[in-house]
Amino acid sequence: MAYYRRFDYSAPDPAILARLTEQQREMQERIVLQKPDFELKLIAGCDSSFIGEDTILSAFILLSYPSLEIIEKVYHVGAVELPYIPGFLAFREAPNLLKAYEKLQQKPDLIMVDGHGISHPRRLGIATHVGLHLNKPTMGVAKKVLVGKYKEPEVTKGAISPLVYKDEIIANVLRTKDNVKPVFVSPGHLMDLESATNIAMACAIKHKLPEPTRLADHYAAVFKSEV
Repeated sequence: MAYYRRFDYSAPDPAILARLTEQQREMQERIVLQKPDFELKLIAGCDSSFIGEDTILSAFILLSYPSLEIIEKVYHVGAVELPYIPGFLAFREAPNLLKAYEKLQQKPDLIMVDGHGISHPRRLGIATHVGLHLNKPTMGVAKKVLVGKYKEPEVTKGAISPLVYKDEIIANVLRTKDNVKPVFVSPGHLMDLESATNIAMACAIKHKLPEPTRLADHYAAVFKSEV
């Protein structure tokens, strides 16, 4: 996900900021963290990529589980509907992601998002947004920490350390391969941290990133080159 820093933005409109803050407050109250009650047979990975300042491309890749064979690949290109506001990036990305999701012929049991779930200053990363909008189990796998403190896990595959923010464990810092940088796994909605971590590890076959988000990232770039 496009969680990047920018320094060329104008101060946000106070009215927009107030509206988004109120939406986040309301959404926080609806987050459910729980052990999933589904049988995982279909898992989707999703990612977005910006095309200039005004256009966004979002991709969904549907895979079988546990074989992780590709079943569907879809994407949607749309206009960016919101200016850049730090801490509210999910509001820029979620609308287009939801339109891409609608194009899937089969719906996943779980969505793995390239980005954060509750490991966000207000517990509302893109994975949580998508889960709340769709009322679907979601989890986030991010390449960089957004908030919180942690100790580096051991350098061996499968090593874990907690990411802590305000005395709460909001993610696991997971080493998916020996001697590579870890990823940050967090529940989004209708998911718990332990299950999300186990699934991320099971999907990390050959690469640092689990296959659903790795393939979503890959195909987002492929589709972007074709637009």
